[in-house]
Amino acid sequence: MDTLSNLKAFVAAAETGSFSAAARQAGLVPSVISKRIEQLEWRIRAPLFTRSTRKLTLTDVGERYLPVVRALVRQLDDALAGMAQASGELEGHIRIKIPTTLGVLNLSQLLNRFLVERPMISMDVVLADRSVNPLEEGFDIAIGARPESYGQVMDHPLCPIRRRLCAAPGYLQRRGAPQAPAELMDHDCLVFATSGTRWEFQGPQGLVGVDVRPMLKSNDGVALCQAALDGMGVSLLADYLVAPALATGRLVELLPGHRLPDLWLKALVPANRIELPRIHTLVQWLTVQLQSAQLGGPLPADVERFR
Repeated sequence: MDTLSNLKAFVAAAETGSFSAAARQAGLVPSVISKRIEQLEWRIRAPLFTRSTRKLTLTDVGERYLPVVRALVRQLDDALAGMAQASGELEGHIRIKIPTTLGVLNLSQLLNRFLVERPMISMDVVLADRSVNPLEEGFDIAIGARPESYGQVMDHPLCPIRRRLCAAPGYLQRRGAPQAPAELMDHDCLVFATSGTRWEFQGPQGLVGVDVRPMLKSNDGVALCQAALDGMGVSLLADYLVAPALATGRLVELLPGHRLPDLWLKALVPANRIELPRIHTLVQWLTVQLQSAQLGGPLPADVERFR
């Protein structure tokens, strides 16, 4: 078990980028993590990290064997969790990537509830807005709304996310309200960086695309929502972000006759992990919870369970 602890310390330090962060994750002091990695380096007769006062960097040996060690640790954890299944309890560790804004506002609370209800499960939650291949980066689940798919990774639809085009009354008094999507080219637009500057609308004449001029671009939805509230321009944001302001009149919905295509929130799960009871249970549980939260409406009846 000492070897397993040392291997886990190596993986945690590599993934977090520091002994201190790895120690916090494990509920230990940094000196214990450092000692475990030193024991592992002594065992293999090679350094795994290049240490400096500013950062921790993997050596060539560490870079080469991190995927192997990560897989070994997961296999051992899975074996131990499988042995524990005889008790009927879900047990084991889950590493999951979630989007930043939705994670802070919604998903983190849901994951906390899942852990409270299943005390034998532990979780490593990473917040990031970039697209992640969970198979390559060692995640059990990667949640996001980007369209990318990967080989040997299953896409499980969680829920659609409705989006709204809106602006503050003060901005509309100054600049007027656009009456057609093409008029957005003459407006200050607040753009979510990962979505790009081309906005598409489904109107009476079909799908219409507009290349907008970003007055502000950000990778954070909360920042863009605040900019819209401050009267800085027109925003295209998820309903769960702007609905409270729309309800109170602090924001006004624009172009109500042109529907914005929904984004799909989905869980990407390596095909070799989806049948693990704790992973399968979490994905199904999140689907039910997110449907109840109504981020964008119910799933269509013909959506496949796994695509």
